[in-house]
Amino acid sequence: MSLRSTPILVGIILLVTAGCLRLGLWQVDRLHQRRAVNATSATRRALPSLPLNAPASRRALESLPDRRVTAEGVFDHSQEVVVRGRVYREAPGVHVVTPLRLANSDTAVLVNRGFVPAPDAMTAEVDSLGEVGARQVTGIAFAIPTDAEGGAPLTRKGRTTWKRLDLAALRARLPYPILDVYILEAPDSGLPRYPRRLEPWPLDDGPHLSYAIQWFAFGTIALVGGIILLYQERRRALGASS
Repeated sequence: MSLRSTPILVGIILLVTAGCLRLGLWQVDRLHQRRAVNATSATRRALPSLPLNAPASRRALESLPDRRVTAEGVFDHSQEVVVRGRVYREAPGVHVVTPLRLANSDTAVLVNRGFVPAPDAMTAEVDSLGEVGARQVTGIAFAIPTDAEGGAPLTRKGRTTWKRLDLAALRARLPYPILDVYILEAPDSGLPRYPRRLEPWPLDDGPHLSYAIQWFAFGTIALVGGIILLYQERRRALGASS
């Protein structure tokens, strides 16, 4: 390497180091955002459970996400939604989401009743998993998003599955009003084996801290390695010119 190429190498080293540093700081920022969201979620989950059959609770929709809620009504299995591409303990399958027609109301709330295994994460036999009669559901409410793909429904062998829930698409599909939230029904020993009720995802830091450490380590390696390389090349160049 000639001394003329040294500025180019320095530029590459600085560029790689700066890029790694920027990505590490981005992950730190994501970590702070996640912790702030988790703190809000933890505070809401610690509040007393809200009964969704009470009109006052349904009107306060902005306070429902991440709240513990209860609801009484009857499942409408004719309007069931199967969400494909789910995994539980490394096993592929689907989630079964069923409208619960709230007692003494024309409104329904969607209930994620849990996981059903399926080898292709799409084709699952759910017709035999109905729960008839009056039901009381307990769980945590989560907001139903609106997606640009409209939930990406896909029909295969006469059965429709969804990539994800989509509020606008579901409201257009269902013959009655639904709340802006769905309930992730809590596990209970008195419930059927399938669908397997699911615990909510943990309020942890996720991968952001480890990713930040990795990017900072990559940046340090690039900087230190680059300095060593420059030092060795400079000594070699000076030795050759003497």
